[in-house]
Amino acid sequence: MLNAIKMDSFSQAQKQLKTNNFEQTLPEVHAEFANEVFRSSYNLGFLGITEPIKELELENRLITKIRAFILDLGKGFSFIGNEYRLEYNGKEYFVDMLFYHRGLQSLVAIELKIGGFKAEYIGKMNLYLYLLDRFEKGERRNPP
Repeated sequence: MLNAIKMDSFSQAQKQLKTNNFEQTLPEVHAEFANEVFRSSYNLGFLGITEPIKELELENRLITKIRAFILDLGKGFSFIGNEYRLEYNGKEYFVDMLFYHRGLQSLVAIELKIGGFKAEYIGKMNLYLYLLDRFEKGERRNPP
């Protein structure tokens, strides 16, 4: 909490633009809840990273401190696994981190990227979401 105060997290959160498409892709009631649950950015200062690292190293550090990361994500998240294996048409795919959100009743996939956004990231995430929806979602659950 002290770190959040020092970093003026509340003021910074108020200034951030939404970086999601919840209003366009979710029913209104779910979009509002998802906007309350997810942030546009996360403070990963607790990892102590002082120089550029590879995505796998970032993932390993997050897994090491998963409890703190889950608390930073917000209320209602349950960790399912990292490098979560999905198989389709004889090919393997791995979601960097997979969570379940109890309030949304939905799987939440996190794909870690270091550096600027690239359009191909959308296609990769859409594939993961499709596979999770088709093979992992479970009955009476909302789409990932």
